[in-house]
Order: sequence, then structure tokens, then C-alpha cells
Amino acid sequence: MQSSIQVGVNGPVVWVRVAGRGSFLESGSLKEFGREMVNRGYREFVFDLEECAMMDSTFMGTMAGMALRLKELGQGRLRVIHCGQRSRELLSGLGLDQIFDIQSDGAASAPRCDLLEKTEQDGAATAKREQAATMLEAHEALCEAQPENITRFKDVLEYLKQDLRHESPAK
Repeated sequence: MQSSIQVGVNGPVVWVRVAGRGSFLESGSLKEFGREMVNRGYREFVFDLEECAMMDSTFMGTMAGMALRLKELGQGRLRVIHCGQRSRELLSGLGLDQIFDIQSDGAASAPRCDLLEKTEQDGAATAKREQAATMLEAHEALCEAQPENITRFKDVLEYLKQDLRHESPAK
């Protein structure tokens, strides 16, 4: 199944539609997009999971990072709509139902959405390093959102930290 993420804006609301798999492959682009939208003053994010088949921990951690940033700013929220049973189990299993507003149905005011562009990387080493950094940040957000996730992702966090130290250019 082809995966895609589409984004759009309707008034003060940023929409993110996930089709297929939400994975670490899209997480870097999603993180940059979310950061840019927050910097532009947007505080309301809606993730439409109607066509989402699966999400990995990096993708969910990227969503958690966005929600935690809004919480840090003291305003805004991240809503998940059209959340099927499997997606709800994945999000709840990581405690993200505590920081997201999750609904099985959704509003009809979604805007026309465009494909989220992949961020361009200069060189394979830079791309690998950026991906590892995004994965580390996403898993740290999962642990911040729900402290029980620390034991679940302890080995992943350690591996990613070692990987980043190994990939760092010599100074």
C-alpha cells in the first residue's frame, strides 16, 4: 500500500491526513512541517486517520512531540479524528490518549490538502543522521508523554544515542 501524508489549513486549523502507514520515513518532514506551522502561530492540529493502516512508534512520537510543544506554549491542542480501533489501541498503549483528543468520528470541515513534501537531504550520511535524530526525538517525546514508556523504549533510546555518537563527524 502506498503511504502518503497530506496537509492543509482551514482557518486556524492545520489538517494532516495520513493514508497507508505513518512511519519513521515521513516523521522528519512531519516534524519540520509542524514546527513551521507552530512558528506561524497555528495552535490547532487535526490528524485524520480514516485511511491510516498503521503507525510506528517514531510517527506517534512525532505527533506526541507536536502535542507537547503546544502544551509547553500553554495553548492549542492536537486532535485525532476518524480513529479506528487499531489506531486507538496503538495510541492508548503508549499513553497518548492522555495528551491527544481522540475521536472515532470527525468533522466535515476538512480543507483541500496537498501532499507533504519530503525534506531534501544533502548526502546519505546527513540523511541517516537526520533520521536517527528524528527517531530519538520522537521516542523521547513518547517517554515525556508517558513515563512508563521509558522502560519500553530504553533500548531503542540507547541504540539511537550510540548511533548518533558514532555518526557524528569528528571535530
